Amino acid sequence: MRRIRITVAYDGTEFNGWQVQPGLPTVQGWLETVVSEIEGTEVQVHGSGRTDAGVHALAQVAAFSLNNPIPCDNLRKAINRLLPRSIRVTSVEESGADFHPRFQAKAKTYEYRIWREEICPPMRRLYVCCHPYPLDEAALFDAAVLLEGEHDFTAFSASDEKDELGGSKVRCIFSSRAWREGGELVYRVRGSGFLKHMVRMMMGTLVEVGKGNLTRDDLLARLEPGFAGKAGPAMPASGLCLMSVEY
Repeated sequence: MRRIRITVAYDGTEFNGWQVQPGLPTVQGWLETVVSEIEGTEVQVHGSGRTDAGVHALAQVAAFSLNNPIPCDNLRKAINRLLPRSIRVTSVEESGADFHPRFQAKAKTYEYRIWREEICPPMRRLYVCCHPYPLDEAALFDAAVLLEGEHDFTAFSASDEKDELGGSKVRCIFSSRAWREGGELVYRVRGSGFLKHMVRMMMGTLVEVGKGNLTRDDLLARLEPGFAGKAGPAMPASGLCLMSVEY
């Protein structure tokens, strides 16, 4: 039995996220269908994490096991022939038998983009959140750095079925930076892991700072354990992209 590691890029617009959901188009669902067809039996594909409906990925990492002896390069070509054009497998390689893309991930990087000008180009509309309204961008940039470090991000997470397991919502953010890039405001965050809607709520909180609705101290209060309420609101999924996963 071979353990195969793949890197996957996808336009999340037409999918109900990564995770398989009965009767709904998902990235994991498509990959499992295609790889199972190549293998001739059911194959489970495990990803580094779940992206929400409408969220994109430049380099999601996934893995599966199969007996088919097809060389890795030919396997990549075969998978891509069967996938919709909005999903591409960019690399395929053999890995150790115990490789798990989720449990062994050391860091992930996400990027969120906001279109800041009045008219959003049609070719960008699916990959940004359009917000041409007044923002104190300097205040937003300064506030982004406050999210770095190890914090309890309970206030920055949506309810999840995993909550019943009582797992910790403490995460370590290695870097959190925002800047202007032409007509777009770019927010890039790298961390040990992320909770459901966490990056979108981090971005939403920073936008509230930029609007003048929250202060620096308000943001810091939302990082305190036991904060009564939620951060955010969560920004639209279209502006978010998983950029990389590190091992």
